[in-house]
Amino acid sequence: MSEADPTTEAASQPACFHCGLPVPKGAPYQAVIDGQPRPMCCPGCQAVAESIVAAGLGDFYRHREGPARTVQELVPEALREMALYDQPELQKSFVHAEAGSVREASLILEGITCAACVWLNERHVGALPGVLSFQVNYSTHRARVRWDDSRIHLSDILKAISAIGYIAHPFDPGRQEAVYKKERGQALRRIGVAALGTMQVMMIAVGLYAGDYQGMDPELREFLRWVSLLIALPVVLYSARPFFQSAWRDLRRRRPGMDVPVALAIGGAFLASAYNTLTGGAEVYYDSVTMFTFFLLTGRYLEMSARHRAGQAAEELVRLMPATATRIAEDGSEERVAAVQLEPGDRVLVRPGETVPADGRVLEGQSSVDESLLSGESLPQPCAPGQPLIGGTVNIESPLLMQVEKVGEDTVLSAIVRLLDRAQTEKPRVARLADRVAGWFVVALLLLAAAVAWYWWRTDPAHAFAITLSVLVVTCPCALSLATPVAVTAATGALTRLGLLTTRSHALETLARVSHMVFDKTGTLTEGRLQLVRVQRLGQLTRDRCLAIAAALEQGSEHPLARALVRESEVRLAALEVRAVPGEGVEGEVQGRRYRIGSREFALGLGGRSRPLPAALEEETGTLVFLADGRGLLAVFVFEDRMRPGAQQALQALRELGIEVSLLSGDAERPVRRVARALDIEHAVSGLKPQQKLAHLKALQAQGAVVAMVGDGVNDAPVLAGAQVSIAMGGGTQLAASAADMVLLSEQLPHLADGVRTARRTLSVIRQNLGWAAVYNLCAVPLAVAGWVAPWMAAIGMSLSSLLVVLNSLRLRRIPGQ
Repeated sequence: MSEADPTTEAASQPACFHCGLPVPKGAPYQAVIDGQPRPMCCPGCQAVAESIVAAGLGDFYRHREGPARTVQELVPEALREMALYDQPELQKSFVHAEAGSVREASLILEGITCAACVWLNERHVGALPGVLSFQVNYSTHRARVRWDDSRIHLSDILKAISAIGYIAHPFDPGRQEAVYKKERGQALRRIGVAALGTMQVMMIAVGLYAGDYQGMDPELREFLRWVSLLIALPVVLYSARPFFQSAWRDLRRRRPGMDVPVALAIGGAFLASAYNTLTGGAEVYYDSVTMFTFFLLTGRYLEMSARHRAGQAAEELVRLMPATATRIAEDGSEERVAAVQLEPGDRVLVRPGETVPADGRVLEGQSSVDESLLSGESLPQPCAPGQPLIGGTVNIESPLLMQVEKVGEDTVLSAIVRLLDRAQTEKPRVARLADRVAGWFVVALLLLAAAVAWYWWRTDPAHAFAITLSVLVVTCPCALSLATPVAVTAATGALTRLGLLTTRSHALETLARVSHMVFDKTGTLTEGRLQLVRVQRLGQLTRDRCLAIAAALEQGSEHPLARALVRESEVRLAALEVRAVPGEGVEGEVQGRRYRIGSREFALGLGGRSRPLPAALEEETGTLVFLADGRGLLAVFVFEDRMRPGAQQALQALRELGIEVSLLSGDAERPVRRVARALDIEHAVSGLKPQQKLAHLKALQAQGAVVAMVGDGVNDAPVLAGAQVSIAMGGGTQLAASAADMVLLSEQLPHLADGVRTARRTLSVIRQNLGWAAVYNLCAVPLAVAGWVAPWMAAIGMSLSSLLVVLNSLRLRRIPGQ
């Protein structure tokens, strides 16, 4: 027996379906591609092939021209692009790094057609190990994802989204506008085909209906049916294609969405009509098929346009940042660079009319900036050397030289956009309830349709299909799913333009039920721009020495009193071992001696001896801040603050809305009493520590009150977190803003009353929408089941129901009186 030819033996071995190399004998590696098991030569090829299929990129194998010649060709371009997003350099522009390995990013999702798509994505991605949260904004199709980068990478999340039939990529304002344009173009083309088909089929249907009453030659009837079939075919295959794709995706995931009954209605009616055309059966429904498709597409296009308009406020914020900036080199020369290339420490020239490209501080020049889109403030704000500049604002009068301090995701604008995204992607309680109801409603609808079909098939088989079709069409839960998200997005967008930023999903819902509003004093009811009017020395140190020690202790604080002290001191000293006690003051070591600054009791806590204050200080109505060392009080700083413009008007408007107003402050009794008297506040308490403020808040809540807290300082953060709904002033500390459910960027107190009115209107509109959706189905379903609603009538009713919900929600885009 001769030896086997190695060449012949290799040729007889199967080739790896992925890389084309021979598969070793007995190799157990396989991957299912296009429904068939394909041989693989090694575990590596098997893993890559399974990843490609899982990512929904099976077309890679169908369209490749031959075996791969390089390693790169073994992986589709789409998967390689996803892997690029894991690179730290690329993530700088769109990923926000939190503590440890936690990351947060904003994505655009393509392929979202309804609320069921949002639900599917949130459930699928949210279940991935390492994904901390994943929420989709239905109005803008933007998703906010938080993940642990040590457990899962961004590319893995993008592949998981791709695996269920959607396309995700990092958010880019220009790209999103292109997505919107593409989405609108596709929708209009599908509507155009459906409209043309509907008109032609309806003309033929009129002739067929007339023939039923007046008689028609059978051959002519058959000819008209075949013409209707040919006209309806592109409507079903092209215009209605998104419904079939979405329904198949839902069924494949075993999570029926609202497009399942739609696809059943369109597909079933068309197949039944085609069968009757082929066999000469009694009824055809081409007119209902084309009309239903046309009306449903038109309704979704109007809803899509409403979504784009409702989410416009968020997109305007995102587009505030310019694409380029003028950077000043060390030799003084100018160079035009992309804004994303700026780094902290760069010097940038901002000419009149240009947009500030990053957060920073003015080095040279005096001008004014327009902050209207950012904070709602209509008047330009003056700026001078040393003052901060916020990226996204517009320089108006004169050139400014600024030094960049924060870029990218660390800027104030990015923080605002993240807060707005969080509010719009989180779902309020009523929206979560509607989502659950809509999911069960689809299942109940399918069961109802099956029961109706069974009943009518036994009672009147000739009309069973038409009645079942009407039931499927008339009960499409589009209106129910649109009832809440469009309303919430329209309201949050309107309030954002006003300067009241909603950062939590429940804020609007809770604000509508508020019965008590509690205010802090300094920086909230007053401007917080305290001025040092007097320094009363109580020891041997000079005035300038006391100011220098106080400024050193308060250097790192954001409290208005601290900033005023730092501004007044011309001498800069360093403080060590600084410890801030919320609501009390600051302790630290300056040049070898320990000092305390804050309330009188806190300052004397170092062990100093108390002594009576001068009579002039005992009668002082301003705010007193005490400086002491271990031997006793050294000085008293007297501050005065102006009332915030519009405070009286705001509180009066809140009272007219039935809301009780209170003042809780850590300041001394006299300045608190002065503010309370000026604003007609009956319930005002002074000298409160944060825990005492929180206790007052809890006491109100125990009495059944729904409390809103308005504050700005670091000592307000615990109280803000304890209120049912909290509102931070836009100029307050970052800690207060992060603990708050809303941020008053405009710092105009009258906007609080506008917020309450809008919140109440929003809740009312949501209830109207849900009520209308329920009433419509309660009335339409019995009529359809009884056979009194023709399929074409059901199509019109369903579309008008969804359109009514969208138009009703869009009323919230306008704030009365604005």
